[in-house]
Amino acid sequence: MSSHQKIKSLDDFLIQLHEWKLAGKRIVFTNGCFDLVHIGHVDYLEKAKKLGDKLVVGINTDDSVARFKGPSRPIAKQESRYRVLAAMEFVDAVVPFNDDTPFSLIKSILPDVLVKGNDYLAEETDAKSPKYIVGSDIVKAHGGKVETIELVNGFSTSQLVEKIKNS
Repeated sequence: MSSHQKIKSLDDFLIQLHEWKLAGKRIVFTNGCFDLVHIGHVDYLEKAKKLGDKLVVGINTDDSVARFKGPSRPIAKQESRYRVLAAMEFVDAVVPFNDDTPFSLIKSILPDVLVKGNDYLAEETDAKSPKYIVGSDIVKAHGGKVETIELVNGFSTSQLVEKIKNS
């Protein structure tokens, strides 16, 4: 499958998802901006894939990134970010979303496993916390699991951007 075929609209992806679920595949979902992909992203996504059979990555549109990270972001435009992720052998589908959070996307997919980095909290009583894993309540309510993955220390896009600015 070419990387282009892994990039799906939600409607097209839901058809693929239905086929995977009928085949008994364990669906893992994560999301992010994935601006300036680095070793931390690769490590995280590799680990996420090991939690199931199919790894689905929800990725913010450019408008969504700008609302979340500020007007100077993203650095890499959405088509580039989508293609880079889709080219990774352990990523099975890339699904863009334009909302501020992936809640609606997670609600549509209802993954078996919802994954975020360990800079987020799997158990959180305050759903308004910026480090609360959005969608964890709905995934758990449908019998799914929420997992956090240890991140590679010292690698973040924000840190890379600052390093570039200061050099």
